[in-house]
Amino acid sequence: MPRQNPQKIVKRFQKKVPWLSEVVNTAEIASDLNIADFRVTATSSSRCSICKGGKMLCGKIRCPLLARIRSYLKIKPLYDQEVLEGASPPGVFVGRIGYPYVYAGPLVPPIQGDTSLLDVPELWFGKSIEDIVDMRFKLVRGKYRVNVKKPDEGGRILDDTRLLGLAGRSVDIDLSLKTKPSSTFTLSSEVQPMGPSALINNLEVEGNIKTERHLEKAYNDTDLKAANAVVDLYNSDVRVSSIQKAFSVGSFGLEGQRKLVPTRWSITAVDSILSKELMKDVKRNPTINEFRVYESNYLDNCFQILFLPENWRYETMEAWYPGTIWNPADQNIHMFSDHEGYHGRTTYAKIGGCYYAARLAVNELLEKERRQASVIILREIRPGYIMPVGVWNVRENVRNALKQKPLKFETLKEALDHVRARLHIDLDVWINNSQLLKDVLVQKKISDFFPT
Repeated sequence: MPRQNPQKIVKRFQKKVPWLSEVVNTAEIASDLNIADFRVTATSSSRCSICKGGKMLCGKIRCPLLARIRSYLKIKPLYDQEVLEGASPPGVFVGRIGYPYVYAGPLVPPIQGDTSLLDVPELWFGKSIEDIVDMRFKLVRGKYRVNVKKPDEGGRILDDTRLLGLAGRSVDIDLSLKTKPSSTFTLSSEVQPMGPSALINNLEVEGNIKTERHLEKAYNDTDLKAANAVVDLYNSDVRVSSIQKAFSVGSFGLEGQRKLVPTRWSITAVDSILSKELMKDVKRNPTINEFRVYESNYLDNCFQILFLPENWRYETMEAWYPGTIWNPADQNIHMFSDHEGYHGRTTYAKIGGCYYAARLAVNELLEKERRQASVIILREIRPGYIMPVGVWNVRENVRNALKQKPLKFETLKEALDHVRARLHIDLDVWINNSQLLKDVLVQKKISDFFPT
């Protein structure tokens, strides 16, 4: 076959996909992307198809789609084949599309050695969005169709995948795929960074999987309910992310009742189970004696966390700037909030998994201090947060804030004056959207009528 002119290869790609000209500027890169099967899709409401990374119509300071493609190009030469040899962190993924028949399988990077960092979000705080995207794109998702309600009938590939969910360290894997791993780049700022995928033809584990002993014990106990297993593991200092992985592949529960749980759902389920359990003890404790403010700033997310000297109540609020993930088109700030009283809630929070992730982090501190409080989380999401990176971002941001020494105040006014100075959005807007702040500031308590 005659050698093609490098400049013609580049020009042909740039002509078809002109908005990638900045990234695709050599024949090598153009060949890596392979114009014949380069796939881009767009959501009906996406401005990306108009902007194409050049006009920044979303209001972000960097194009999230181009960030994903840059990460893809860095790693693509390593997995551009149908056979993949690498060390799973360990990592597993269970999809939700088509439930109860979904795709499940291992996460495997095309690299050897200790790859645990690639799937332990507890260790990611402080890393840049580019670093996080790079890590996620290194993980190839092997896909195998299963019925979530019948995990014991999924065959050897699913059996090995479930064992990965119990592993305590990286596992060497040979993955035979039906096609080369591929990524579909969705023209939307709402899509989380996720590596390429391919259907599994065969999976071989090199050597024996070294399971984490607490996870293995819970797996073998078929008389232990799943929720109790989650709590026992947490109390044994097993990482939350490790519990979530094992929960996802149906490792816990009574005999005959175990099933796979889509990864997204398993993350929220574990956060919810653990925070509820901690709340039982927290609500038996005396209240704190002062007003506190904690703070964390990461990935252009500003968290201001108020602790009030009252019985347990909880509220989390999010303010999305124009051009951010959940407010791409409007020029006004969008606010979302959800709350619960002393007796908790019976419906799923509108904010979603972030509500439960933050609730877990808050109760971890209160349980440690043997105190209770009313807690209000104000999260300001600014344009630098160019793409969602996962619920872990909220959990670890709140954990980081609560590791710091809090500012203490004698009155709520003093605490709110400090918060006002730290946020860009006027505090009155927050108060108008907060059930708990309005309760504290507007509603008189019975004790107000009986001064001491």
